[in-house]
Amino acid sequence: MKKDEIAILMAAGLGTRMLPLTRTTPKPLVKVHGIPMIETVIRALERRGIKRIYVVTGWLKEQFYYLQEKYENLEIIENAEYEVKNNISSLYAVGDLLGSADCFICEADLYVSDKDIFNKCTGKSCYYGKMVPGYSEDWVFELEDDRIVRVGKGGKDTYNMVGISYWEKKDARIIREGILQAYKEEGHGELFWDEIADRKLKEMDVTVLGIPSGSIVEIDTLEELRNVDSSYSDSVCGRAGDAEE
Repeated sequence: MKKDEIAILMAAGLGTRMLPLTRTTPKPLVKVHGIPMIETVIRALERRGIKRIYVVTGWLKEQFYYLQEKYENLEIIENAEYEVKNNISSLYAVGDLLGSADCFICEADLYVSDKDIFNKCTGKSCYYGKMVPGYSEDWVFELEDDRIVRVGKGGKDTYNMVGISYWEKKDARIIREGILQAYKEEGHGELFWDEIADRKLKEMDVTVLGIPSGSIVEIDTLEELRNVDSSYSDSVCGRAGDAEE
């Protein structure tokens, strides 16, 4: 694999849909089968040989600091705007790191069961996606000749977003420039960073890497957490989670 690849993990959010567990524990640090979700992502990235991993934190940021001691190639970056702006602010916070190398951009509240999932990427800019029959209200991709022409919510019989994407250096730089442009706009704090990618699709050649639905699971709610890890009973989820690690 390339020696200069980096990864940006977005872990700044409040995780309100998983309250009360996330009142005292950031959602990426909630354990699934005994492992904090974010560490399933980190370990899979390390199997690819990623040179540097940047974790963007906000809510309860101090709880992530142990990761810098545990993983020598990992650095914490603070998103000071996480409470007032959407996840566009997490990519803004990394500055020129975005566009400095070929780059994975990942949600941190994922449970990665396929440890080799990052090795499946061949080096072309792509979103990881799972095929969903019928209509989906989630984030989806529209394709023409294997090229993504729309990233947005709502679509039928198409790939759904799973929280992982890969960007060649030149394309990561285009996204960085798009974020800087958006920050000059009124209301930019409401934007998801994927909306910037959607704006810039004509300047890039981005495809979808289809993966089995169970290889990456994005966990947003207590019900989804219970579905993946049955050890979370109603009584466990009914009280605030303990700080991890």
